[in-house]
Amino acid sequence: MRRSNRMTRILAALAAGGTLSVGISGAVLAQEPLKIGFVYVSPIGDAGWTYQHDQGRKEMEKALGAKVTTKFVENVPEGADAERVIRELAASGNKLIFTTSFGYMNPTIKVAPQFPSVAFEHATGYKMAKNVGIYNARFYEGRYLCGIIAGKMTKTNVAGYVAAFPIPEVVQGINAFALGMRSVNPKAEVKVIWVNSWFDPGREREAANTLISQGADVVTHHTDSTAVVQVAEEKGKYAFGYHSDMSKYGPKAQLSATTHQWGAYYTKVANAVIAGTWKPASTWGGIKEGMIKLAPLNPAVPKDVGELVAGREKDIGSGKLHPFQGPIKDNSGKERVASGKTMSDDEMQKMDFYVEGVQGSLPAK
Repeated sequence: MRRSNRMTRILAALAAGGTLSVGISGAVLAQEPLKIGFVYVSPIGDAGWTYQHDQGRKEMEKALGAKVTTKFVENVPEGADAERVIRELAASGNKLIFTTSFGYMNPTIKVAPQFPSVAFEHATGYKMAKNVGIYNARFYEGRYLCGIIAGKMTKTNVAGYVAAFPIPEVVQGINAFALGMRSVNPKAEVKVIWVNSWFDPGREREAANTLISQGADVVTHHTDSTAVVQVAEEKGKYAFGYHSDMSKYGPKAQLSATTHQWGAYYTKVANAVIAGTWKPASTWGGIKEGMIKLAPLNPAVPKDVGELVAGREKDIGSGKLHPFQGPIKDNSGKERVASGKTMSDDEMQKMDFYVEGVQGSLPAK
């Protein structure tokens, strides 16, 4: 009875102050952080695709402080495991979930309708829904710039490329690298080995060794580990890191790297969810938006080459230069982009051919 009377007095006092219905709930809501989940396809490690996403998560945490709390699950295979993890994150109260691999697209699309109040953001995919947005970076812009350096630095005129899966995103990078090389060295060629995995250091290492044995004196990769850069360092060849600056694994080998910067985007999306203004959108940002940056150039790169690359980078950022502006032919001689034309985003998202200078043909789907 005493407890009941005491509570009555407290409630009466609060009501008199006009804070019963608004002030209390408002204060509670203000203190409640947004719970955000991340799904990673490989171990975080200290370099690579997943590492860069996790750096973005930490940057967002630093920017937003007590407004957010985050949870991540790493090394999640694409497929049924991904669907389970995504569902568990949504069911446990995360109101914003980033699924950070191409193969998470269908699992994300499958889970999202079951949690209509949760905002889902999928990296590198093309399927959207009422509560699913997609985001990606224009990796090909950095690839083109690295190709210019490769074209200037190669002695054999052969570059090697270790690739994960033959999807448009990866093909864009191969072709942009080749176009960059041949813009300064028309004799340059690119050899590709597919490893059919995002993260398999052993197979990546084997592929890099094979490419070097076939004459490549410059190698790069679209896979998640540092194995290719490490092989180049061991063999006395040049390399380009990807996703992250990998120079600590190849201080002599790495000439530069295409690095991905996710922090500002994650912060922007989280702020939108907190404000209640988030809507699903398709985002594709590059050098202009700060989502793609080159790692510092190795001192081995001549000053004039560095100046050339800096100028091309500025032109890409301003829109003056596009890596896929015509004329462009595929490696069978067929014209794919006419002179004076530029590939549209939609066309690039469907890229299924090699440009001139890339050896071989794409694997059958």
